[in-house]
Order: sequence, then C-alpha cells, then structure tokens
Amino acid sequence: MTGNNIAPLKGLVLCGGQSTRMQENKSRISYHGMPQWRYLADLLTSFKLETYLSCRKDQQTDFDHYSRLISDSVPYGGPSAGLLSAHQAQPDSAWLVLACDLPLISRQSLEILVRERDAEQSATAFISPVNDLPEPLIAIWEPAGLRALWQNVEAGKNCPRKTLLNTHIRLLHNPYATEQYNANTPEEKAVALKQVTGQSLRP
Repeated sequence: MTGNNIAPLKGLVLCGGQSTRMQENKSRISYHGMPQWRYLADLLTSFKLETYLSCRKDQQTDFDHYSRLISDSVPYGGPSAGLLSAHQAQPDSAWLVLACDLPLISRQSLEILVRERDAEQSATAFISPVNDLPEPLIAIWEPAGLRALWQNVEAGKNCPRKTLLNTHIRLLHNPYATEQYNANTPEEKAVALKQVTGQSLRP
C-alpha cells in the first residue's frame, strides 16, 4: 500500500464499556479538568484527525452534543464492538484508537504511532510494558487489520489483541511507556490522579 492507496487516518475514542470495575463511567472522569472522552478527542484532533467517539446506543446523549458519534452497530461486545462498528461505518479508513481508560496518555506517545505508522501492515501498535504483548487499544488499525478482526470475531474469537498476535503488525517500543497505564478501578484512578497532578499532559 503506497502513495494514494494509503487509507485515510481518523481518530476513534472507545467509550462504550460498562465501567463495571470503576463503578462510574470511565469516559466522564476528569483527570485533566474535563471529561476523559473530551481530553482524548482533543488529543486526537490536535493531529488534524477527523475524530469520532464510539459508544453504545443508550449513551448517545452523554457527550455534550459532540457531533461525531459511532454507536455500536454489530452484535458483538467489548472493544471489538467499537472497532468493528467504526469499520462498518467507514470501511476504507484506518483508525488511531484510544480506549477511554488511559489517563496518562499524551501527545508525545501518539506522535510516535503516527510517525512510525506502517500502512502496509494490519496495524501499528505499542508493546505493553505489563506483558510485552501488543496494545490493541492504543494503536493504528488499518482496514486489513479490522477485516481480520471481523473474521476472528465471527469465528468466536472476540479479542483484538489475539488478532494482532496473528496478523502482520508493526510493533513499537514506547519510550514513554508509563503513559500506557490503564485505570479500571477506583484504586487505579487514585494512582492516576496523583500522577497527573505533577504532569502537564495537555494536547
């Protein structure tokens, strides 16, 4: 895939989770003086990306009239629902994807993904500092990767990471790997808030 054949890159913030462990809506937590969904959307928009929020249909009024929403349109659960709904809506687009549970992510990490994107692979992703596996929800998914995810989900394999492990991807070490921290519980939220207090992570 070269030249004009490269899929246009767009932004996608995944907001459709149930937030069961956090006991509150993760997309609405304020780490940076605004709801987390807004922080992440602004971060992606700062790269001049047309940026969408992925959400459940019952969430459509939760985002302060944000104009670009993609509600779940496929009969699957988990983050795959958001990824595949975006792919269904715009099958020729690539997506720079961020989960809403990333309170420490900043522009410096995303600059690496954008700069090192390999559109000939199924995805460009960071290595997780926790388990050395690909990070599927801080990644650029190409159309080929999303087609592979669709095939796997239809076969009962509803795991974006396993799709990345079984396709050709560009895997990157992030020198700012602490920014890949996930906050999914009240305890992890407290840790993240302490980290943010001493940092300037504006887009």
